[in-house]
Amino acid sequence: MHNAQARFERLVNAVSSDLYRYALMLCRNRAMAEDLVQETFMRAWRFLDSLRDESKAKSWLMTTLRREFARQFERYQPVFEDVELDQIRGDQGINPEVWAVRRGLMQLPTKYREVLVLQVIGGYSGAEMAKMLDLPTATVNTRLFRARQRLREILEGDAHSDSANERGRV
Repeated sequence: MHNAQARFERLVNAVSSDLYRYALMLCRNRAMAEDLVQETFMRAWRFLDSLRDESKAKSWLMTTLRREFARQFERYQPVFEDVELDQIRGDQGINPEVWAVRRGLMQLPTKYREVLVLQVIGGYSGAEMAKMLDLPTATVNTRLFRARQRLREILEGDAHSDSANERGRV
């Protein structure tokens, strides 16, 4: 039992921040992301003995998290609240370019945002993502291409509207 607990703790320490970022990207809600990660780790603990290859643990957990998100999303009813503009902008110390990319990512459809984040942040290959998402590799590659294309369009649109706003102020 102690061996399993130590193995599990190593696993949690190794992947918890990546799982949280992935969950947050999927659901866009911090509390729900924390719940998803917790539920994922609970499932991982129950099925830890079925994990034979430690090198595949992160992929296994990402897939588990994604499936848990799908289950929770079916039951999820969003609660809308009034918020101040400053709350939406978040940390004022964030570089404007980083803020623009984050905002652009959130405008992408989930199927595009998901593969882009998995590749850029997770470092997964097209084949790894295909297996994780249970999709053909060609579909993953197409989604990656379209995600980059749409993000570029969004960012270029923001740049054009920023320069138009600047001209209007002069």
